[in-house]
Amino acid sequence: MRHMRKMSLLIGIVVVYVGFIAAMYIFQRSFLYHPHSGVMDPAYYGLNAVERVEIVAADGIPLVAWYGKAQPGLPTLLYLHGNGGHIGHRAGKVKPYLDAGFSVLQLSYRGYGSNPGSPSEEGLYLDGRAAFDFLSDRKVPLFRTVIYGESLGSGVAVELAQDKGIAALVLEAPFASMTEMAANRFPFIPVRYLLKDRYESNSKIGKLRAPLLVIHGAKDAVVPLESGRALYDLAPGDKRIKVYDRAGHNDLYDFGAAQDVIEFLRAKAVLGGATQTE
Repeated sequence: MRHMRKMSLLIGIVVVYVGFIAAMYIFQRSFLYHPHSGVMDPAYYGLNAVERVEIVAADGIPLVAWYGKAQPGLPTLLYLHGNGGHIGHRAGKVKPYLDAGFSVLQLSYRGYGSNPGSPSEEGLYLDGRAAFDFLSDRKVPLFRTVIYGESLGSGVAVELAQDKGIAALVLEAPFASMTEMAANRFPFIPVRYLLKDRYESNSKIGKLRAPLLVIHGAKDAVVPLESGRALYDLAPGDKRIKVYDRAGHNDLYDFGAAQDVIEFLRAKAVLGGATQTE
C-alpha cells in the first residue's frame, strides 16, 4: 500500500511538471513580450517636431513609427525599444538626441501600440529591416546611420547591424543570448529545447563592422551585467562599455547615459574619432 501511495505521488508530480512545462511552452511569448496599446501621436508625448509615419514590413504588417529629421551632417538613430510598453514611453529618452540635432526613427513593433500582429523574434527582425529600409529610402547614408537597441531591442539591433558599414551600434542593457538568459532563470526547465525566440546575439556580434557602445547598469536585475559584458567581449574592433554603478535596468538615463551616448556618437558618427576602449 505504501509503495502504491509513493507511485501515485510520483505520477502526480510528473503530471504537474509536464503540465507546467506545456503551459510554459504554449504561453512563453506572453512572458517575453509585454506590449501596451495607446495613443500613437508624438505630439501627445511632447515630441512636436516629430513626424508620424507608416512603415510596412515584408509580410505586409503596417507599423507606426515616429521620425524626426536631423540637422545637416548629424547622425540618424534607429531606436529599437525593449519588450514592454510602446514608443511613446521612450519619448523622454529620445528627446535629448533630438535636442542635440540628431534624427531619430522610433519603430513600434507589430502588436505594440496600435500596430496589428503578434510579436515574435522573426517578426521583430522583419520590422527592424523595414525600418532600416525606410531610412535608406529617405536617403540616410549608412555612415550616418546609428542602430540603437534597448534591452530586447538589442537582439534586433545586433541582427540588423551584421556586416553593415553603419556609423555605430549602441546597445542599452543588452544580453548575449535569450536562450542562456532563460536557461539561467529557469534551470529546472529544458529551455534549450523549448524556446521559440532565442535572440542569440552572441553568435552574430562577431560580424559587426561598426563602432560599438554598450551601456549597462551594475545593479540590473533583469539583464545581469555579466550577460552584457559577455556580448561586449565577443564584439570585434572599436568598442567601449560604460557601466553605471548605481543604475538598474530602466534608469540608466537618470545617471547621464544620454550625454554619454551623444558624446560617443559625436566622435564616431560625426567626426570619425579614434578607437575608444574602457
